[in-house]
Amino acid sequence: MRRKRLEARLVRASFVPAREVSPASGSTPRKKARDLSIHVTDAVPTDQAGATATHKTPLRETYGDDAARRALRRRVVGFQTPVLFSSLSQILTSIGGYLGVCATMYVAAGISFWLVLALAPFAAGFLVRTFIVQHDCGHGAFLPSRRANDFLGVACSLLTLAPYASWRRQHAGHHGVWNNLDRRDSGVDVYSTCLTVDEYRALDPWQRRWFRISRNPVIANLVLPPLVFLVLYRLPFDMPAGWRRERLGVYLTNLALLALYGGVGLILGFGPLAMVQLPIMVLASIAGVWLFTVQHRSENTVWARESEWDALKASLEATNYLRLPRLLQWFTGNIGLHHIHHLNPRIPNYRLQACHDSVGTAGEVPAMTLGAAFRAMFYVLWDERRRRMVTFRGARL
Repeated sequence: MRRKRLEARLVRASFVPAREVSPASGSTPRKKARDLSIHVTDAVPTDQAGATATHKTPLRETYGDDAARRALRRRVVGFQTPVLFSSLSQILTSIGGYLGVCATMYVAAGISFWLVLALAPFAAGFLVRTFIVQHDCGHGAFLPSRRANDFLGVACSLLTLAPYASWRRQHAGHHGVWNNLDRRDSGVDVYSTCLTVDEYRALDPWQRRWFRISRNPVIANLVLPPLVFLVLYRLPFDMPAGWRRERLGVYLTNLALLALYGGVGLILGFGPLAMVQLPIMVLASIAGVWLFTVQHRSENTVWARESEWDALKASLEATNYLRLPRLLQWFTGNIGLHHIHHLNPRIPNYRLQACHDSVGTAGEVPAMTLGAAFRAMFYVLWDERRRRMVTFRGARL
């Protein structure tokens, strides 16, 4: 029971109501594909001279030990307190940067459409960074008070077009079930969930065809993302009837968007509005969805049944560490350090790197390069016999 309570703290850290996400329990998942390690500097043996001996212990052995698990949790929790100056600075360099580039694009709209398109990737980068701020607000991680987080999150949603309350609740659910084969999201999420090879083979021909189409990298990562943000987020889709507050939030967000962008259109013209906002949203949605996809999918990603699923090990074995060039890491708010984010969702994005360095996972949790990240999009099935993610071709389908 004590261990269950420890596991539950990770889930509850993302403001998930207790009735929605219950702590997972069970033994740790076995994994043959790789041997993850982590430095353990708490209570490690010393050499003959009395100096602390730094050594590596296999992950599956390290976190089978309750003392080591508690030590890791204590070190991670130390990074979850927001730093107000850093938060305010990030607001300036995300929302402020986005609005600044947008203003420049509106001026450029009267000069050249190609100049507007040239500026769109920079605005999209700032919008992705703004979405990370909204994401952190949803976890209660960005500002000291929940009310302040919610206010800022709603403000961000008017730029990202993702309704704050509904997105926050759906995303909190993701943190309670990710890579758990017995608690997979039954909704429309095609990015962080999967089928097993046997489940895919049991589908009828039309279901197989739809599954392959929806998981095709071009469809899933280029065509669908703009539709999700521009169309689906305007509807209370995939929401239970009991989510009255979240459904209302969708409608109120739509009214606010209508007032905001309708006002901009009346003042500056609806032609320039479309010329500026559509390219930004298309690029930002594609980038954001791709990031979310590859952080939960690769040939090394592990899935487990409920009896084997373990929140701490799932954070390090079922999410990826996407190592990006420094500029891209800045624009994406360090979210490539996704294994640390899943260890404790209450850590602000600007402290993920420091936490990663502190807990000693650098160089030991396998880093995914950009090339590997693009290949990861093809791994859509879990082979329970081989205990690894496979492509359609790898599953011999």
